[in-house]
Amino acid sequence: MAIAEGKRRAFLPVSAIETELLETFPYKMREVIFKETGDSHCEIIEDMDTEYIEQIVIYKTDELSALCPYSGLPDQATLTVEYTPNRKVLELKSFKYYLMSFREVGIYQEHLTQIIYKDLKKILAPKNIKVETIYNTRGGIDTICKIKSN
Repeated sequence: MAIAEGKRRAFLPVSAIETELLETFPYKMREVIFKETGDSHCEIIEDMDTEYIEQIVIYKTDELSALCPYSGLPDQATLTVEYTPNRKVLELKSFKYYLMSFREVGIYQEHLTQIIYKDLKKILAPKNIKVETIYNTRGGIDTICKIKSN
């Protein structure tokens, strides 16, 4: 295997990825009817489950980064997650913190995509899911990684 020359940046191991940050909330449509009580305040007067239409949820960010374990240099990627919820939906703030935990981790691009796929599939148990990472061009080569369930 080739050896990186010059300065190398230190990085954290894969175990530093904070999977425990991921949170979900129930995928259940609720119809809430409010009544104005004055002074810009509202009171819930009816809260009931409603029928929902199955949908595809897509999250996209161009702020995914990790460190190359070979050179220690940052890898930047656009991440797209597409899934059909079953019983849970991903809470976005927790997802953002989870993605931020990759920033100082030394990990290959393909492995990073696989970890996100496995973590989301485990916590969401969706009907189907697809994770795609599109990395910034390096050395004239584009890298796109995709994993999907049926």
